[in-house]
Amino acid sequence: MIDEPLAQLPLPQRDRLKHAELRLRFLGELRRLDLMQRFGIQSAAASRDLAMYKELAPTNIDYDSRGKRYLLGSEFTPLFPAPPEQVLSWLAEQLGDAITPSSDPLLPCLMPTRLSHPNLDVLGCVTRAIHLGQVLGIRYHSVSSGESHREIVPFALLDTGLRWHVRAFDRKSQAFRDFVLTRIRDPQPRLDDAPLRHELPEQDVQWARIVELDFVPHPDQPRPEITCMDYDMPSSVLRLRLRAALAGYALRKWSVDCSPDHSLRGPEYRLWLKDHLVLYGVETAMLAPGYQASKEQAA
Repeated sequence: MIDEPLAQLPLPQRDRLKHAELRLRFLGELRRLDLMQRFGIQSAAASRDLAMYKELAPTNIDYDSRGKRYLLGSEFTPLFPAPPEQVLSWLAEQLGDAITPSSDPLLPCLMPTRLSHPNLDVLGCVTRAIHLGQVLGIRYHSVSSGESHREIVPFALLDTGLRWHVRAFDRKSQAFRDFVLTRIRDPQPRLDDAPLRHELPEQDVQWARIVELDFVPHPDQPRPEITCMDYDMPSSVLRLRLRAALAGYALRKWSVDCSPDHSLRGPEYRLWLKDHLVLYGVETAMLAPGYQASKEQAA
């Protein structure tokens, strides 16, 4: 439900204000140029929009005269509703204002509902830290070790199809890791701290490594030609290039049989990984259905 003052504004201006709020809340900053480029408006119109937003929500937005930009206010309270799935789509696919309530679908489109969503305030703090290059202090709940206090340097979101993670350098383990967003509590930016060189994403070997995966119709499934049709495989091979950090999640989501001898059974295993050795050294390979580590890896 939109408040009465907002409802009285012209619909195009409401769309622009919502876009401004999204950038503030999830990127931590906003410039007039962002509105000008996104909506094709002039500088004067962008200034009026920002002045209107400041009037409607004075504690949501601050002006940084040195950087000539607007920043998230210290007591932010959103004006616009923002369903988590739509926010995540906006962040992941850069859909611009596709999440505005005025954007009706062109045709019915159904998809399974996610069983869990991250808290938007936690998500906003994490995405601002990514965008602004900040160190983040968090309380994290791990299945193996319970609750712990950590300092992380986040740099990317990961959608595994089941949950959202943030990829970050973890100062406790001194390694790059994936943190489940729903397990993060009380994130706090460390404004007096800065990421060190070895904590930057270009030092993340699993993130930088690209693996080439060749999928073929599962040899023990009937009618391989149907599998080729389903996955657009005119040459009976589907080749994908994925970051090593994502590979295991993707293989599990797609139910790809990664056993050396295509030994997994079940109608869900329509595809087989032709060469399981390509997963050598991929840390997430343990998530892949049927994957068996080589003797060298096991040692």
